[in-house]
Amino acid sequence: MEHVPPPAEELALLDRELAQLDARRAHLLTRRAWLVGALQPQAPNAPRWSTPPVGHGWAPGQPWGSGPRTAKPSAPRSAQNVLLTLGGLLLTVAAVAFTLVSWGSMGIGGRSAVLALVTLAALAAPAILLRRKLAATAEALAALALVLTLLDVYAIHAVAAPDADGLTFTAVASAVLAALWAAYGLALGKLHLPLPAAVFFVQWPLLLGAWAAGAPAIVVGWALLVTGVVDGAIALWGKGLGVRVTAGIGLAVMGSAALLVGLGESLTADGPLGALLPGALLLTAAVAALAGAWRAPDGYAQVGGAVAGLAAVAAVGGVLRAAVPGTWQVPVYLLCGLALLFVVRVRLPRSAGRGVLLAAGAVLAGALVWALPPVAAVLLGPVQLVAEVWAGAPDGFRGALGASMPWSEMAAAPVVLAVVAGGLGAAFRWWPALVRVAAPLITPGAKVRGAAGAGALGLGWGTLLLAAATLDVPYPVAVALETVLVAGLLAVAVLGVGAAGAAEGTGPGGGIGSAVRVSALVGAVGGAVSVGLLSLASEAATYAVFGALALLFTGAALRTRAVVEQAVLAVAAVVWGTVLTGCAARSLGLAPHEAAPLLLVVPAVTVGLGARLRRHPVALPVELTGALGGLLAVGLAVGRAPFLALVLALCGVLAAGAAVRPERRPVAGYLAAVLFVAATWVRLAASEVSVPEAYTLPVTVPALVVGVLRRRKDPGASSWTAYGPGLAATLLPSLAVAWTDPDWLRPLLLGVAALVITLLGAKYRLQALLLLGGAVLALDTLHELAPYVVQVAGALPRWLPPALAGLLLLAVGATYEQRLRDARRLKDVLGRMR
Repeated sequence: MEHVPPPAEELALLDRELAQLDARRAHLLTRRAWLVGALQPQAPNAPRWSTPPVGHGWAPGQPWGSGPRTAKPSAPRSAQNVLLTLGGLLLTVAAVAFTLVSWGSMGIGGRSAVLALVTLAALAAPAILLRRKLAATAEALAALALVLTLLDVYAIHAVAAPDADGLTFTAVASAVLAALWAAYGLALGKLHLPLPAAVFFVQWPLLLGAWAAGAPAIVVGWALLVTGVVDGAIALWGKGLGVRVTAGIGLAVMGSAALLVGLGESLTADGPLGALLPGALLLTAAVAALAGAWRAPDGYAQVGGAVAGLAAVAAVGGVLRAAVPGTWQVPVYLLCGLALLFVVRVRLPRSAGRGVLLAAGAVLAGALVWALPPVAAVLLGPVQLVAEVWAGAPDGFRGALGASMPWSEMAAAPVVLAVVAGGLGAAFRWWPALVRVAAPLITPGAKVRGAAGAGALGLGWGTLLLAAATLDVPYPVAVALETVLVAGLLAVAVLGVGAAGAAEGTGPGGGIGSAVRVSALVGAVGGAVSVGLLSLASEAATYAVFGALALLFTGAALRTRAVVEQAVLAVAAVVWGTVLTGCAARSLGLAPHEAAPLLLVVPAVTVGLGARLRRHPVALPVELTGALGGLLAVGLAVGRAPFLALVLALCGVLAAGAAVRPERRPVAGYLAAVLFVAATWVRLAASEVSVPEAYTLPVTVPALVVGVLRRRKDPGASSWTAYGPGLAATLLPSLAVAWTDPDWLRPLLLGVAALVITLLGAKYRLQALLLLGGAVLALDTLHELAPYVVQVAGALPRWLPPALAGLLLLAVGATYEQRLRDARRLKDVLGRMR
């Protein structure tokens, strides 16, 4: 049968369906237009349809009989801007090409006439276009006129004044163009380009004029400063956003350049008289910045105040710096920065005053950046003594710190730290009065007071350390001083900030006291590490320092009640005790493996202490720290198997002692079993035992009997607890020996035993038997088949293993979901086993 109609009938059918689709589309468009009109706000007197006319093409709100309204398309504003920009760009390119290429083919009169005519036309056209309300076109022609004026300047210099100095001519031309475009912009106020262009041209006359005259750097600095002041005035009182933004950019660039010139001249001045002129420049810049900050908005006023403060410090400090030795120059600037703090007594706008305070803070921070590296050298310098333990005490403090710091140039660093620490301490002590005085500008909170107290404490500690290094005190004095400082910091950390803080709610329970205590605690730990390293130069000093540290930190841990602080102090005390035991081993002349058992004294003490503390929050950190000492002992004994077996056994005893407590049993019990088994294996290996079963089976049999009895009494007990240790005691050593046994008997017997254990585990649903037996069986089988696998792999083509691996990955990927379900099912089955 033929179901396809003839072409003529099919064409007619398609035409009818297309006509129906067109009619339906017109109906839907009419309905959409009515809905859009109904959703838009209508005029009060506009007629409303109760129902839309359907099927006739009328839009809502139209009289009957009128046709549908159509919106007149208009070009988007963006398209207009693109067209105008392209047109102006093409005209500009044409003008540049004419000036550079066709200029020489015309006489002087023709050239002048053409350029003058085109420039005047470009300047006059925007006025006409603005009257016709064609603002965008006027802006485009104004941009063209700007380029033409630049070309006029180039042409005048190339033809009329070719011998004129380039910098001088550019300076004069910039001034003329600035005046021209300022007048043009003021005359045609609706244009946005002329006035910013005038501001741009204002930047260059003074700078280029001073440069052309070969003026000294200070004169160039004044030219930059005057230009920056003019920019600031325009930014404050100029008309239009473009003018103010351009002036602001000019102010930032020219003002920064002026300040840099003044600062450079001040720092390189030979004496106070030579620093006067740069100081006058910087001081004038400070006055100008403060005057601008007085009238600027809040954010800019704060920046202006900060610039004014920094410029004033550079001006006054530069003159004073030239009168003092080089070592004491930083304290001079620091004192000038501290003088800025008196701005709180001056009636300045709030934002400007805050900016001046920020400048004072920046000067203090800069001084600390200069003074703190020597403190770090004092704290970290003794690290070099680790490589030469007990090599002999040096004569002075610096001898233990190395030659990494030029101490002769750091005489003023302790003074800087002392001044800042004294200021912070005074602020912390008389905080209420300080808040009242500073209230017009800032209202600092309690956190700021806590930070001030913590900073005063830390900087005071650093001051004493740095003073000792600068004075190069004798080595015993340095060790004693650092130890006393650690004791003082511990006292502050434990006792709080004293009665003054407690009277205002800032004692040990308050936030301010907490900040100070945390700072003291961190300083105490860091200082203890530093003095501990420092004491390594002498045997007597090492024992004295670490003994004192252990006592101090233990006493502090017993005195404090804060859990975190108590834990930190207790852990530190355990560490110092461990170091003492290591020192005792070195004094006895023991080799590292011989010293390993001695290091277990501290872990034994921590286990006993944990039994006394029980569930106290400090118990766990202390015991873990002691366990790290045990781990260190194991590491020292690795080189000698007999000592390693002894250390592992002793560690197992300590773990078993900890497992007596119910809260430690889940972890310590398994750990003790692992350590005992490991000690046994190591002992057997050290004795070169080739038949470990003779020693392990006597342990395995009674262990399994105990496991059976345990399961009878408690059917819910895990098979790992009942049978795991006994099976592992024989299976794992036998497996290790079987892997190196060339004979066939042991692997065969081990495989049979593992197979029986696996089958028993599967039958009685015992997880330990199934997994241990299966793993041992698989590894034993792999050992027996390994030579044949290697032989077959060597006979295979090189490409076959990657191909098989790829096929395996494809198969796993294709059945990934099924494999995932199988893995989950296997996990559930194993999880249900005991």
